[in-house]
Amino acid sequence: MSKATKRAIIILVFSEFLVCLGMSLIFPVMPFIKNELHLSATDMGIMSALFAFTQFVSSPIIGRMSDKLGRKPILIFGLGLFAVSEVLFAITNHLYMFDLSRAIGGIAAGMYVPTAQAMAADITTHRQRAKVIGWLSASLSGGLILGPGLGGILAGIDYKAPFWLAAVLGLLAMLATIFLLPAAEKLRHEERHVHAPEAPSSSWRAVLTGPMLMLFTLIFVSSFGLQGFESIYSIFVNEVFNFSLSDIALVLTLNGIISLIFQVVFFDRLVLWLGEIRLTRIAFLLSALATAWILVTKSHLVVMIATLIIFTAFDLLRPAITTLLTKQSTSNQGVINGLNLSLTSIGNIAGPLISGSLLDVNYHIPYAVVVFFLAASFFLTFRVRRQPVPQR
Repeated sequence: MSKATKRAIIILVFSEFLVCLGMSLIFPVMPFIKNELHLSATDMGIMSALFAFTQFVSSPIIGRMSDKLGRKPILIFGLGLFAVSEVLFAITNHLYMFDLSRAIGGIAAGMYVPTAQAMAADITTHRQRAKVIGWLSASLSGGLILGPGLGGILAGIDYKAPFWLAAVLGLLAMLATIFLLPAAEKLRHEERHVHAPEAPSSSWRAVLTGPMLMLFTLIFVSSFGLQGFESIYSIFVNEVFNFSLSDIALVLTLNGIISLIFQVVFFDRLVLWLGEIRLTRIAFLLSALATAWILVTKSHLVVMIATLIIFTAFDLLRPAITTLLTKQSTSNQGVINGLNLSLTSIGNIAGPLISGSLLDVNYHIPYAVVVFFLAASFFLTFRVRRQPVPQR
């Protein structure tokens, strides 16, 4: 790996961390905004849904654009939009501007995250890719984990302070991308001039067929399962097992630490040892068994251990499937990663909605549904086959 490629990967990882940190800074501030401006829960729900919706719509379109226009311009524009969205949120006290800000933020996320993953796939060999995808996943997780805590501290100064900081972080990431990130085409030539990538296909048929269609299905199921599990977790363990806020905070903090360690230190080694398909299969099986374990146990300790197993399995699932997706083709990386994020967004919307509605019927039904989907996905992994492509 050349020095230029290493520098590019560092910038991609750092910028994705800053963007995800900026996105999650706002979470602890939402109650302040609701109370300060006398907004309803429906207003706040629409505000959150707009981000996911525009991310879902924009990701596959922009992914295809990045295949044609190049990765760097899309990355720069995405970071610029992110900074603009945060400034809009910071300067306004009107609901329609908050909604506009979140919609722009969703487009920005739809531009940056899949394009960064596509560029990582462009400039790495098959051997290097699992490690780099693991780093990107860890930077995403790290930003989402650290953001709420930092946002809560800043909100103590002023509830708009997190948004100003997020705008500054986005601007810094954009400047680093402009001046320090080489174009993917130049890096690809330096790293793999022997194997030039195929010309991007003009048809979605090249992506939505064969083993890739099954992988996209698994992406949706894993995001649906994670959000279906996570969105009601605090309510479930509080009502069923009488977990206190400190108990829940302990579990989530331990999960964040363990997930980062696995993604940064162990993910690449697990892929080398097991391969992406087998790792995905094991992760689905462990998450299904651990969720079922929670449904039948009465022990606090067992619930904590099972929870850590579930979250760790989910945090290995996404980078494993993403790595396998990027290895299925030497072209169309923008489309592939755009659809990846788009399907993740659908799962992120559907999971909480379905789990929340089922929770009103019975506390155990949502997790029983999650177990069913995870178990079905475990069996579906036996139908996934690696598509032979030129090794790079």
